[in-house]
Amino acid sequence: MEIISIEKRVFDSMLSRMETVANKVEALCDGVNGKSLKKWLDGEDVCRLLNINKRTLQSYRDKKIIPYSQFVHKIYYKAEDVERLLESSQRNKEKPYEK
Repeated sequence: MEIISIEKRVFDSMLSRMETVANKVEALCDGVNGKSLKKWLDGEDVCRLLNINKRTLQSYRDKKIIPYSQFVHKIYYKAEDVERLLESSQRNKEKPYEK
């Protein structure tokens, strides 16, 4: 085991800086929590909501019909994007077919 000795004023300075960083992180977290962040949905959630299969969802991504984000090999979708797709789909069903 290695023992490192530092002066008290250096230790106090390091402690003060760590507290400053901790306060900034806490303030950032409070700011994010104060805003209404929408929930992110995974592929299974989106398939269930849209009543489609995984291959259709893949096709939607390929055709840029639905925006997505990828994080560590997992794909996520914003809830508002899925809602928008549902609404546009609903509007298309309500319109009579034009010739």
